[in-house]
Amino acid sequence: MAGSLMLLDGASLWFRSFFALPEKMASPDGRPVNAVRGFLDTIATLVTREQPTRLVVCLDLDWRPAFRTELIPTYKAHRVAEEAPHTGDSGDSTAVAVDVEEVPDTLTPQVDMIVDVLRCVGIATSGAVGCEADDVIGTLAFDETSDPVVVVSGDRDLLQVVADDPVQVRVLYVGRGLAKAEMMGPVEVAEKYAVPVERAGMAYAEMAMLRGDPSDGLPGVPGIGEKTAAKLITEYGNLDALQEAAADDASSVPTRSRKALVASSDYLQAARTVVLVRTDAETIDSTADDSLPATPADPAGLADLVEELGIGGSVSRLAKALGWPQVG
Repeated sequence: MAGSLMLLDGASLWFRSFFALPEKMASPDGRPVNAVRGFLDTIATLVTREQPTRLVVCLDLDWRPAFRTELIPTYKAHRVAEEAPHTGDSGDSTAVAVDVEEVPDTLTPQVDMIVDVLRCVGIATSGAVGCEADDVIGTLAFDETSDPVVVVSGDRDLLQVVADDPVQVRVLYVGRGLAKAEMMGPVEVAEKYAVPVERAGMAYAEMAMLRGDPSDGLPGVPGIGEKTAAKLITEYGNLDALQEAAADDASSVPTRSRKALVASSDYLQAARTVVLVRTDAETIDSTADDSLPATPADPAGLADLVEELGIGGSVSRLAKALGWPQVG
């Protein structure tokens, strides 16, 4: 989608880069830089392939927001890290859970490196206080009125943002790797998940609420899997109409599904907030203009990072993708 606004799900992509490349890729002083190199190479490939004119790397300023966990406490709970065991007054050793995402020790410092490189290159980053990157993406996509939007993520949750109006919003889904990336719009989402094309994004989100998602700690409605969820949403038009029908003993909703839907009404009410990405995230904090940089924002700083981290090859490939005459 040439001439588009490209929104990258930062954490999703650098996690994938970290696990795709060996940690033996190191800086001159021995620090792993596999995620840094992989992430920069990913951006270079995306810019070359899709030819966007604007680019924003979206960040998780809060990976497990309170407005979601207060409604569904299990939301991403299995990803919460545990502190090292420590001994109390009684001599017992215990491990205390803390609300910090469990991230490989060698990835955490690379995130700071990535953000530093992006700043020196001049690629915009954006976050919102108390929100996940998904909410930033949802807000920026919703607010766009001129250019088509391409969202790049390995998270299927973002399929809910696909749209044709007022601008095209497409999701380049990279869950199976960049080489097998799928460009998904309303038609593709509708065909793949058997939901109504005229409201494919929202229908996908409603299907996800019914189906649940163990990877996010969402229980779903017992006995309703993806196919049944899609069939019910399609038959009744939307989740509200489905729940209304389920509350009627004389409705045509199958008895087992009807009882499960009624019993899960509190969960489904909460899921509307938890599953739907926000389109009104406040205090969007962009660090730079989102136009692709014609030259480095901080040439000296970038040259220092290239030398310090040993990432000259990746920066050169990114520079070539951006059309720079030279680096450093």
